[in-house]
Amino acid sequence: MTTTRTRSYGIVGLIMVFWFVISFITNIMGPLIPDIISNFKLSHLWMAGFIPTSFFLAYAVMSIPAGIMIEKWSEKTVLLIGFSMPLLASLLFALAPKYEVLLVSCFIIGLGMAMLQTVINPLKRVAGGEENFAFFSVLGQLVFGLASFVSPFVYSYLVTALSAGGAAHGALLSLLSKVTPPELPWVSLYWVFAMVLAVIIVVVALVSFPKIKLEESEKSGSLSSYLDLLKNKYVILFFFGIFAYVATEQGIANWIAEFLRAYHNVPPVDGVKVVGWFWGAMSVGCLVGLLAMKLFDVRDILKVAAVGAIAFLIIALLGSTKVAMVAFPLIAFFISVMFSSIMSTGLNSVSNHHGSFAGILCSGIAGGAVGPLVVGALADIIGLQWAMLFIVVPLAYILSIGFWARPLINNKTISLRKKK
Repeated sequence: MTTTRTRSYGIVGLIMVFWFVISFITNIMGPLIPDIISNFKLSHLWMAGFIPTSFFLAYAVMSIPAGIMIEKWSEKTVLLIGFSMPLLASLLFALAPKYEVLLVSCFIIGLGMAMLQTVINPLKRVAGGEENFAFFSVLGQLVFGLASFVSPFVYSYLVTALSAGGAAHGALLSLLSKVTPPELPWVSLYWVFAMVLAVIIVVVALVSFPKIKLEESEKSGSLSSYLDLLKNKYVILFFFGIFAYVATEQGIANWIAEFLRAYHNVPPVDGVKVVGWFWGAMSVGCLVGLLAMKLFDVRDILKVAAVGAIAFLIIALLGSTKVAMVAFPLIAFFISVMFSSIMSTGLNSVSNHHGSFAGILCSGIAGGAVGPLVVGALADIIGLQWAMLFIVVPLAYILSIGFWARPLINNKTISLRKKK
């Protein structure tokens, strides 16, 4: 009994490593935007916005098929394929660092990440136990945020070290300096991704994973269940809620560094640190949000979060350099509660086919393909400062959810008033 429990919690620890790696790779795109624009001499900002778009389009393509795969194949097979795809994509770009190759690489990475996120959640539930699932889910969110916080600083370190001559900073940096074009020091990140992913694949191949038995809410469902759900207006409305959230998150995160460079002359290596604090503030916000959900109705939380995010977005775009560098992370603090709030309220708004509905909601992650692209396209016409105000539109939609949502089951809250 002890061995099984230890092995299971060991798997949970490994899953946390998975979350770290996934976040470390996927959320680095925003900090890279200024370098991508400069090094690839992109004449239009929409071309830079199309890079995160290619990644999130893969989510739209793979989210539902990935759910079917986990029902048909073993969890180890899905994990191996899921990690192998970003490995091959990272090597592809590291060996041929061109704009067109980066688009293909991001799409392949997105396909792999969609597969991984589909298998990791049920695996976490089985390995850690259903009674601990909520705790480990929150822990996973914190690890995810930590990796997003760390990756911009790793970028900054690599670019600074390689620009100064990697040989003086140790064997690894010396090796990276030999395989990375000197004019593109940030490409070294993709060699780092490849090395980390190769180690993960070996570990996955060697580890024995517990057999996953999907809950009803985790199963992809039949075609008829999807068609039945799409007749419900709330299914469509909550799909656009998730769509709006991810469009907001990525529409801001991917343009912070470029905005600070263009309007405040902040060097990219310093701008990416603000992006790091953006993700760090999101982790803190998740913790505060968990407490808030025990005290207040989730719809009221969404209202406060949306108003706060809109306010700090305007302050970040119109304020001074110092104000912008503080306000951008504060936006993340407010939006951090939105994804889980919209997802839980949506699932609590239908009485059946929760697995199929979860698949539809997860497809809304494709909003990350639209937010950065629209901002980039508008920036070519009216400038990035005013273009980023477009984010007020999806935030306003999220605000509206707090007024029209009618969940069948409300989130359970604790009253702080003493009973008489």
